[in-house]
Amino acid sequence: MIYITGDTHADFRRFKTTAFPEQKEMTKEDYVIILGDFGGIWSTDPQNREENYWLDWLEEKNFTTLFIDGNHENFDRLDALPVREWNGGKVHEIRPSILHLMRGQIFRIDGKSFFTFGGARSYDIRDGVFEPGDPRLFHIQKMRAKGDPAYLNLLYRINRVSWWPQEMPAKTQMQEGTMNLQKAGWNVDYVLTHCLPSSLHRSVSGGLFKTNELTDYLDYVREMCTYRAWLCGHYHWDRDLNEREKVVYERILRVEKRP
Repeated sequence: MIYITGDTHADFRRFKTTAFPEQKEMTKEDYVIILGDFGGIWSTDPQNREENYWLDWLEEKNFTTLFIDGNHENFDRLDALPVREWNGGKVHEIRPSILHLMRGQIFRIDGKSFFTFGGARSYDIRDGVFEPGDPRLFHIQKMRAKGDPAYLNLLYRINRVSWWPQEMPAKTQMQEGTMNLQKAGWNVDYVLTHCLPSSLHRSVSGGLFKTNELTDYLDYVREMCTYRAWLCGHYHWDRDLNEREKVVYERILRVEKRP
C-alpha cells in the first residue's frame, strides 16, 4: 500500500492511529509519502530532543515514511547525510524507515514508478533574509515583542536558521531529472513535486503567484512527460485541479493498484 499526503511541518499528528486507522493493516513494506515541508529535519541542533522524539515516533510506525523536500527544510543537514541507492533512485536515510527522496530521481515502489522533484521558492521572505547577527533583526524582534503593529506582519527569515538557499534546485539537479526521464522514455506513473509547474502555478492563483526557474522546469516536464497523476504540496490546499493533477495538504490519498 502507498499513501500520499501534503506538508507536515513536523506536525505528525495526522499519522496517529485514530486519525489514520489504515496503518493497522500496514507493514514496513507499505509507504506514506509526504510531498515536501516534512519539517522533521529543521533544527540547527541534530540533538534537538523534540525533533528526535517525533522522528523516533515515526520510525516505530508500521509503515515506511518517504518524503520529498519542500522549501522549509534544513538543507545543510540533509545535504550532509550520505547518499545511497534505494529502489532505483538516490535517498538520504534519516532513520532506517524514514527516507528523503532526492530531486530528479525515479523510484520503483510497489510496481509503480515515481518521479520526484522537491523544492520551491519561499514567499514568506518578503521583508528579507537576515544574517543571525544582523542588528536590524534584533530591532525587528524587539519591536515585535512589544507588539508594535508596524512589525507584527513582517515576513522574514534567518539565513541557515529558518531559511536555506538550497530550497531552489541547482542546474545539475534539473539536468539529472531530465536525464532520468529520458532514460524512462518520458513515461512514469506518478510525478511528485512540492510546487506546481508554471502553467498551473499561475492558474490556481489567478496570476498572483510569480513563476521562477523551478516552476518553468516543471512546466517542461509536464509538456514532455506522460504520467497517470501529478501530485504536489506547498499551497496548503486540498484541491483536485483536474482528474490527473492534484494539490494535497491534510488529506491522505491512497495510490490505487493497477486495474
